[in-house]
Amino acid sequence: MTLPAAPQSITSYRKYWAHRFGPAPFLPMSRAEMDELGWDSCDIILVSGDCYIDHPSFGMALVGRLLEAQGFRVGIIAQPDWNSADAFRTLGKPNLFFGVTAGNMDSMINRYTADRRPRSDDAYTPHGAPDKRPDRAVTVYAQRCREAYPGIGVMIGSIEASLRRIAHFDYWSDKVRQSVLITSKADILLYGNAERALVEIAHRASRGEKLSEMRDIRGTAFIVSHGWRPDEEWQEMDSSVVDVPGRIDPHLNPYEELPEQAAKATAGSDPSAPQVIRIESREERLARRRAERAKTVIRIPAYEAVAHDPVLYAHASRTLHLESNPGNARALVQMHGSRDVWLNPPPIPLTTEEMDYVFGQPYARNPHPAYGNAHIPAWEMIKYSVNIMRGCFGGCTFCSITEHEGRIIQSRSEESILKEIEEIRDKTPGFTGHISDLGGPTANMYRLACKDPKIEASCRKLSCVYPGICENLGTDHGPLIQLYRKARALPGVKKINIQSGLRYDLAVRSPEYIKELVQHHVGGYLKIAPEHTEEGPLSKMMKPGMGAYDKFKELFERFSKQAGKEQYLIPYFIAAHPGTTDEDMVNLALWLKKNNFRLDQVQTFMPTPMAMATTMWHTGRNPLKRLGRSSEKVDVVKDGYRRKLHKALLRYHHPDNWQIIYDALLNMGRGDLIGTARQCLIPPTPPGDKAAAARHRFAGQGRAQTPAPRSPCGAPRGGGKPFAGKPAMGKPAAGKAATGKPAAARPDTGRSGGNSKPGAKSGRR
Repeated sequence: MTLPAAPQSITSYRKYWAHRFGPAPFLPMSRAEMDELGWDSCDIILVSGDCYIDHPSFGMALVGRLLEAQGFRVGIIAQPDWNSADAFRTLGKPNLFFGVTAGNMDSMINRYTADRRPRSDDAYTPHGAPDKRPDRAVTVYAQRCREAYPGIGVMIGSIEASLRRIAHFDYWSDKVRQSVLITSKADILLYGNAERALVEIAHRASRGEKLSEMRDIRGTAFIVSHGWRPDEEWQEMDSSVVDVPGRIDPHLNPYEELPEQAAKATAGSDPSAPQVIRIESREERLARRRAERAKTVIRIPAYEAVAHDPVLYAHASRTLHLESNPGNARALVQMHGSRDVWLNPPPIPLTTEEMDYVFGQPYARNPHPAYGNAHIPAWEMIKYSVNIMRGCFGGCTFCSITEHEGRIIQSRSEESILKEIEEIRDKTPGFTGHISDLGGPTANMYRLACKDPKIEASCRKLSCVYPGICENLGTDHGPLIQLYRKARALPGVKKINIQSGLRYDLAVRSPEYIKELVQHHVGGYLKIAPEHTEEGPLSKMMKPGMGAYDKFKELFERFSKQAGKEQYLIPYFIAAHPGTTDEDMVNLALWLKKNNFRLDQVQTFMPTPMAMATTMWHTGRNPLKRLGRSSEKVDVVKDGYRRKLHKALLRYHHPDNWQIIYDALLNMGRGDLIGTARQCLIPPTPPGDKAAAARHRFAGQGRAQTPAPRSPCGAPRGGGKPFAGKPAMGKPAAGKAATGKPAAARPDTGRSGGNSKPGAKSGRR
């Protein structure tokens, strides 16, 4: 078996015979709709944890319309009752297979906050109703499909399956869980941007091939017997243990013959005869190595090992991330009991023409009529927005976009994007001329790529922009500026905002882009994500330092002033991220106070499956560096008290947070930050307590306090407890995306962070 280097275009397949039925107004969700379309059965049935909205921003619709364009009859089972298999028989037995997805979000992130509390709503459900999907939905849905129709092929995909394709730490159960392939009993798993693999699988299945027999498709994972190989040419590289120093053998002299070689060379031959020496050219040597690499599988530590050994878990995570470039990644294999989970290399990114094909299908751009006039929060948020690209080469360790969509940017053409804007104008009810966003995972990576495709194919860096922007990365924002101008010029378009998160360290490379953005596409506030101010946590996040932020802020304010606009930056920050000390959070709070920021809502770090920061959180090790038994350890904020403190420091100004900050500052020996002087973080009395403030003034203690004298154990004298031994004081309020407003522009409302809205754009890049 050899994985094809040059994949077949998704537009080149011969259409399946059922294409004669033509496109459906909406993909059917009931037998009655199938009858109206003249269908006696569905070829493929998609099961999803989201409600069905026929719009390319929703994975179920995008995949369904893509399969429909290939000629297949596709049915939808949206948010089925998982308590029995009956709901999975609604459309009958599919002719080819079930495709199972949890939806646009991981079901656990969708349902629980950073403090493991159930959310009160679900943005992907009519009226925002909660509890319409099960925990670990991919596993539950796949098992119900098996129960409904034993023997039917089951394929799993979506971000939930993609990020759980190997053994992974599960924050909600606080343990390492097996690959979702094992728990779901699916035939095949598609990870990453799966259109290419999906189309190939559908056509091969239509020719009678079983899903369980398809082993040569990139971007797929499956279960095999232990030790299975595609053919005898494949070799295994064992990476199931961390490297340890060993014996170093001296380099051999290439011109020195060993005794047995000399004997073999001279036996039966004339020693005086000339010997032929073949010199391998550089091109031949590289070609041979590439061929060997293409048939090499790396064995990472087994599930049973990573479940109990933090160092091996971190090593497996690092190996997975290093083998993520489609240009050079090798297959991976991980043992689970007596079986192996085999991962083929990542999918080849779609071309611009293929992206246009995927987004150019006849989407109805509305929720399915079965929902009537129900309010669907996620739909309301994106119905006037346009996705212009995929992927992110930022590599932020807390974010899973890179693991799912890859580092190579896949961009649509101008024509395709402008056509979609016109369709929004002409088809979407309620459109008033305002496009809410032209973006994607990041606002300003459109058409950015490595300057040399050969360098890109061989690169193994985890980020193109950390610790600095790679010299091989093209940073020309010209195509994006041109797109903005053409979109603004369309008839009926009055305003275009940019709400996707901006990568400001890239933007400062193009002042012209910042000027274009500020003058035409900012509606008063612009979201950017410094995430922190201190080098310690920033190095664990793989985020740039505050120098880039300061430069961007200077350009932003200059161009806003030139345009005669009063506009503000909205910074996002994360509390309790791995590698963050209490001193780091105090310094961040001081920065916020100095810059007159009062954050309305903040976010506490949530460990999500497969993210590098999650590896740090679970193992206390740094997978950004080579792992060993004595490798760098990372400070991890796990206990409830410290998490609450870190979150409180981001909202240092709020009266509810005064006491915990006051106690912590004294325990840290930073009583100098308590007082009324400008350099102080909090006042000596709770805000709003006028009686206490009056007593304090009367006692002449209005100046900053001096640090409390410290005992040898590190606690202030007078009965204070050491900080590390502070008892838990309950869980912090639920994490929420930070939406800080400059105090001068918008006074603090006094609101505390509540449950975040999963459907909201995060703006975090």
